Parts: sequence; C-alpha cells; structure tokens
Amino acid sequence: MKKKILFLTGTRADFGKIKSLIQILDDHQDFEAFVFVTGMHLQAEYGNTLIEIERCNFKNIHTFENHTHETTMDLTLAKTIEGFSNYVKTIQPDMIVVHGDRVETLAGAIVGSLNNILVSHIEGGEISGTVDELIRHSVSKLSHIHFVSNKEAEKRLIQMGEIKESVFTIGSPDIDIMFSDQLPDLDVVKAYYTIPFDKFAIVMFHPVTTEIQNMKQYAENFVSALLNDSHKYVVIFPNNDLGSQFILESYERLKNNDRFRVFPSLRFEYFLTLLKNSQFIIGNSSAGVREAPYYGIPIINIGTRQHNRAVHADIIHVSYAEKEITQALCSIDSHEIQKTTIDFGQGNSAVLFLECLQKPAVWELNHQKQFRDSD
Repeated sequence: MKKKILFLTGTRADFGKIKSLIQILDDHQDFEAFVFVTGMHLQAEYGNTLIEIERCNFKNIHTFENHTHETTMDLTLAKTIEGFSNYVKTIQPDMIVVHGDRVETLAGAIVGSLNNILVSHIEGGEISGTVDELIRHSVSKLSHIHFVSNKEAEKRLIQMGEIKESVFTIGSPDIDIMFSDQLPDLDVVKAYYTIPFDKFAIVMFHPVTTEIQNMKQYAENFVSALLNDSHKYVVIFPNNDLGSQFILESYERLKNNDRFRVFPSLRFEYFLTLLKNSQFIIGNSSAGVREAPYYGIPIINIGTRQHNRAVHADIIHVSYAEKEITQALCSIDSHEIQKTTIDFGQGNSAVLFLECLQKPAVWELNHQKQFRDSD
C-alpha cells in the first residue's frame, strides 16, 4: 500500500522549502502526498498565497484558517493543533513532514508525536538569534527523523541527543528550484508584476518578536533610510509574526513613490528570478543567508534576526540605526563580493529525500524516542 505523507505549510517561505519534496512524492507510485495549508497562505493582506499552492496541481490539498488579527502566537499554536489534529485523524498519515521554526511547525510536530505518527523535520539543527530558535529545537526534540541542510546542523542534533541513524543530510530543498529550468525569464517577471525598473534591489524586513517593544522604531528607521536613498526597490511584505503591523504601517510611507514597487507576496520562482537579477538584497530575511549567496548577490543584513545563523557569505551587517543603514546603502554599489564556500546542498534535496523514504530502515525507527549521550 502507498505510504501517506502529510506536509504542513503556513507561509510562502516554508512552502518554497518543501515544494520540491511534495512534487517528487505526488506522482510517485509508492507514496500519496497530502498538503495541509494554513497560516499566511489564507490571509488576503499577505497575498492569498494558497493560489500558488493550487497552481502546483497537487492531488490532496486541505485548508484550515488558524489566524485572526486578535490572536497571539500561543493562541495561533493552539488553534492550529486543533485543526491539524482533526485532519490527521481523518486521513491517518504514515508520516508528517514539517519545516523550520514556525508555530505551525510546532503544532504539526506536537500532533504527530502525541498520536504515535513519525514526524520528519526539515532543516532542524540550525541556530538564530530569536524565539524562532527555541521553536526549531523544540520541533527537533518532538521529531523522529531529521532532514538537515549540512553537516553542522547534523552535528548539533546529535549534540541534542538525537540518534545518528535518524539524521539525513540532504541540503536546503529550495536550492533544487533555484537552479532548475523552471525559473521564468526576467522580462516575463517584470511584465507580470509591472516592474518598470532596469536596475533594482530587493527589500525583505521581518519583525523580531523578542524585540517587539522596539520594532516600531526599527521599521521607521529602515524606511527613512530607504526614502533617503536613490536606488529603486522591489519591496515584499514581512511575515505575519507579532510586530508585522509596525512594518506595514511604515511601508505606507512608500506609497506613490515611483522608486518603490510593494507586494504582499511574490510567486517563489518569480522571486528567485528577481533576486538573481537584483543589485542587492537588504533587510533581515533568511533569503539573504541562503538564496542570495548562491546567486552572488550583495547582502545588507539589518539587526539580530539572522544572528548566529550558518552564514558562509560575504554580508554587510548593520544595526537598526538609520545612520548605519544609510552608510551601507552608500557603499553597496562598490562592494566587492568575496568568493565564499556555501554548504546548503547541490540542488538534489528532493532526490535524496525520496531515497531516504524508500529505505525500510527509516520506517523502522523507534516511535518511542530515546536520548543518546554524545561521545
């Protein structure tokens, strides 16, 4: 019988990470893929990115609205657990696959582990400077199988007491799409989104929940620096974490300014084409740590959100101060990219993922996890 694999996605970012994994299973004779869609995907203000998932024509898509403007992250977690649990009991999957460090990810891992279902975690074992890290490590401890991006992440999981037989290094799955033949031409993307710029930079700035008391000022500083600059920008909305409203309010200052094109979201492949052809990326997105270095794009990273992340790239780090951001923008055009070693895979993550799931040993892993002391 086909193994039922249930993927959970709550944001455009995590969908970009798991898309190739879903695709390789969706048409495979040994597996039946299911996709539970929730979170930002169903919010109009963030672009209704459910549309992008539906365009993939996956056979089994289920939606669940887990967020309202009144909820905090803990209530969103509780609501997601309830909705996901009901769906899990309906389809009875053999494995649940979650990605990264979102509250939806934590909900999926909790439901799986407490219902004696194998939980696979994509990109565990990584570190950052925010509450995301706490969620990521919690998910790892609730998961039975780990698909990591590099050997550093594998080492950390083993330090955390995970057994080596449960950790598989497959790289970062979005690299599969970055170097595929599926990316559209730049002219197609610019026409689709009505972007008139010959040269442009990418803006992606997210809230840091542990610094919520300062996020309003941080957002205002950032937008002021952009307005005082002369580059043209493609601006993409932040995620929906606590504090995003301050960033969106600051972005109102960009309206009717012909140097800026502002979007709630972009199709993942279209975003990659824009990034690949941009002058630089500025903000605090993981795209500046993962995708941009592969394309050799200059990066200005602001603040603490990517602090401690595995960075194998030549990045200009600045604080939230408007003066520092402005200075970086003044020097970015003459910034020379240094050749660096990047270790997030070779673009074959989906193939490696499939090969792992085809091994009988994976399905024989003990559902009752044991802590293993490191040597």
